[in-house]
Amino acid sequence: MTKIFNRIPWLGLFSLMAGLLAWELTARLSGLPRFILPAPGDVWRSFIKALTTGTLLYHTAITLTEIVLGMLAGVTFATVVGYSLAKSRTLEKVLAPYLVASQAIPIVAIAPLLVIWLGDGILSKVIICALIVFFPVLVNTIVGIRAVPTALYDLMNSVRATRWQILFKLELPASLPILLGGLRVGATLSVIGAIVGELVDAQEGLGYLLQLGDFQYDTSMVYVAVFVLIFLALGLYGIVTLLEKRFLKWQTVSSSR
Repeated sequence: MTKIFNRIPWLGLFSLMAGLLAWELTARLSGLPRFILPAPGDVWRSFIKALTTGTLLYHTAITLTEIVLGMLAGVTFATVVGYSLAKSRTLEKVLAPYLVASQAIPIVAIAPLLVIWLGDGILSKVIICALIVFFPVLVNTIVGIRAVPTALYDLMNSVRATRWQILFKLELPASLPILLGGLRVGATLSVIGAIVGELVDAQEGLGYLLQLGDFQYDTSMVYVAVFVLIFLALGLYGIVTLLEKRFLKWQTVSSSR
């Protein structure tokens, strides 16, 4: 079994190489023009050109800034609201219709309104990103806090723990696995939120590069922007995974006993 798991990275690399080879053969043998299906080599040349001119780094930095700020705003607000709802059933009943209604409306439908209200600067993109991150983190916060066993609350009350001690020494550690699960989902969705905002109205960012490549029939540039977005999402997902390994070491120790 150990040998099989040791081969997994090599299997992933082999799968990637096989996919690139299939893409190259399809692009060359299908007879499709490059503006419809560029070959991997064309995409690589576009990537190097955009990288050396500084265009790709500039637009990637803009989008990454929107993603990070949107994630921070969305996660913070969702955690505070989620904790309040988890502790108050009455407040949950009051706000539940509005929260569900906010998720029933596609973000692409309200994104133009947010751009009109907040302007075409970075603020509207950050808000759109925060909104798309908000709900999964909110739900996981509520579930995580309510999953804390009642017996542990009784134990904390028996030693006369304060409200802040219960929060930081019981509720947060006990619900952290579920909270980080919501953050993992939010991290990938944040990329979508930033791009939706940029596609509505932007003069910079990876969403702008996508539109520019589309208008100019520069499909290779579209592929470059898409792959960079994929790497951003994978990077954010990986950071959350590292946070899980860092803060949830006790789970590994407990399961190994």
